[in-house]
Amino acid sequence: MKINIPLFEKKLGYRFKDKSLLIQALTHSSYAYENPQSVESDNETLEFLGDSVLGLVIADYLLTTYPHTSEGELSKLKSSAAKTSSLSSFSKKIKLDKNILLGKGEEKSGGRKKKTILAGAFEAVVAAIYIDGGLDAARNFLHTLLDSLFKKIRAHSHLINNYKSALQEYLQRENLPAPVYKTITTMGPDHKKNFVVEVFFEKESLAKAKGNSKKKAEQKAAQKALKNFFGKKMKAFTSDTFIMKKRR
Repeated sequence: MKINIPLFEKKLGYRFKDKSLLIQALTHSSYAYENPQSVESDNETLEFLGDSVLGLVIADYLLTTYPHTSEGELSKLKSSAAKTSSLSSFSKKIKLDKNILLGKGEEKSGGRKKKTILAGAFEAVVAAIYIDGGLDAARNFLHTLLDSLFKKIRAHSHLINNYKSALQEYLQRENLPAPVYKTITTMGPDHKKNFVVEVFFEKESLAKAKGNSKKKAEQKAAQKALKNFFGKKMKAFTSDTFIMKKRR
């Protein structure tokens, strides 16, 4: 696969002085293993650095955008922006999924749609921009994406939480026992399992949901339970978090 570097740079809104940094950021380990003579390195070390650059830029962005928000709420906002689902969504906006270099096996197994691969490559691109152009360049690149993510939230009037934590907090606030999650069924072959999880309050079933991991199924079950309690007051923010207007 040949990358159209000028076109991808236009999508990034950044032009690299050292094009090899961009190629490295787009090189998955599976491609590097299969093509040792055509690439020098994969993107894993850049991914490591990009994680830290992201954390700094997101924290700075949130402190500037929501100056009167508590540390606890800022932490939840930061976690939502830095999670795998958010980063993979960012990567699709810049067409990274179309430009990442994958090995043949990873390509066949649907690697271009795997959130972990896309999120890792996105972190690598952030690191490459940081090395090539400095912190300001990385900040400028990320701010547009962060603006699009947080435009739904006015921090002084909204709460953000993940579904499992919110369900537990709600029951605790009502002086009720914590929810219990039970795996009801496991379906499919080992490489493509689906789990059906049911969440209970004492012996009463609150909701049931399916996911391709126990964690995802639990989040979906908690989401359904909360929907029963709050209805349209909750609005999905990412795949496992929501926003909701604060009570006055």
